[in-house]
Amino acid sequence: MAFDRQALGFGYGEHATFASNPWASRGRLYPEASSPTRSDFQRDRDRIVHTTAFRRLKHKTQVFIAADGDHYRTRLTHTIEVAQIARALARALKLDEDLAEGVALVHDFGHTPFGHTGEDALHEVLKPYGGFDHNAQSLRIVTKLERRYAEFDGLNLTWESLEGLVKHNGPLMTPEGEGIRGPVPQPILDYCALHDLELASFASLEAQVAAIADDIAYNTHDIDDGLRAGYLTFDMLEDVPFLGRLMCEVHDRYSSLESSRFTHEIMRRQITAMVEDVIGVAQARLRDIRPKSASDVRRAGKVIATFSEEMSETDRQIKNLLMTRIYRHPEVMRVRQAAASIVTDLYRAFMADPLLMKEHYWIDQIAGMAEPARARHVGDYLAGMTDTFAISVHRRLFDHTPDLR
Repeated sequence: MAFDRQALGFGYGEHATFASNPWASRGRLYPEASSPTRSDFQRDRDRIVHTTAFRRLKHKTQVFIAADGDHYRTRLTHTIEVAQIARALARALKLDEDLAEGVALVHDFGHTPFGHTGEDALHEVLKPYGGFDHNAQSLRIVTKLERRYAEFDGLNLTWESLEGLVKHNGPLMTPEGEGIRGPVPQPILDYCALHDLELASFASLEAQVAAIADDIAYNTHDIDDGLRAGYLTFDMLEDVPFLGRLMCEVHDRYSSLESSRFTHEIMRRQITAMVEDVIGVAQARLRDIRPKSASDVRRAGKVIATFSEEMSETDRQIKNLLMTRIYRHPEVMRVRQAAASIVTDLYRAFMADPLLMKEHYWIDQIAGMAEPARARHVGDYLAGMTDTFAISVHRRLFDHTPDLR
């Protein structure tokens, strides 16, 4: 039976002219026949969800490690919250929701165990070999390290999904080829030599809403988790006038709420205010730029989906609150130091004896590789570990494993 994909819908409603069009994708590195029932961006989203890397996010730290309690966000629950906000923004702006959701779901694939602590530790030991960057690692996972399909390594995602993954935080290069935030990680350069992701341009608006959704999600849920952990108090939130106003609003309407409900009422208002602010700014910038296509968005020369000046100041204040009260809290720093030592110990052990990486795909070849290639494989293996797996392997290899509780 023949399908008229656009006539019947298949998730493709009314889109703005500047939205990414899945029926006019720039394609995949390895050409594939199209699906009669799903757009290419839907297929990308589905492939992302079915990966091993996605499932591993369940046991990777966001801020508080799993041992601290079952109700703290993990990298997976954070990712789901980002995807929900990204879809809401995409729908409001008449973008392709599937592309926005896919970029949101894949954006943290490259994170190591123990959150940014693990990334910092891995970057330090890999400095002689180009260092470690979680965004570049995400690209390696979806283009090389996932081994699911008979005809190619990785997921063979569309150009638009890969562009969004790599550039959701903005261009990586100037038009002259200079790195904007330092040297462009080599894995990204290597892939672009095969499939040019145009690193000097901005990403699609779908990728931009995924990026700002990330900020909205962790600005909110890290406050929620900080209150649950006792590192934040409601009095501390008053240091941010925006949060103080929200607390007054909730208190005036519900004068005797229990703390858990009071917290939720603040958080839901925070998300709503930030989402509506981004929508307003994006609409104003779109009226000014008047893009007629997704390519016009890439050539706009500035971010379209972003906060207003007032909300940007609130964003800065919230991040400062989180940094001083949570991320640099003495107990969090103690756990971070212990977690970093686990990553460093494992790296040195695997470099000395690659056969300890029993589950590694190339275990038979690693011992004979030159040191830089071996280091990159060890980095891949370590980055793919969950918190729980890293701790269990460390306990198997070492007499003492630091206490992360």
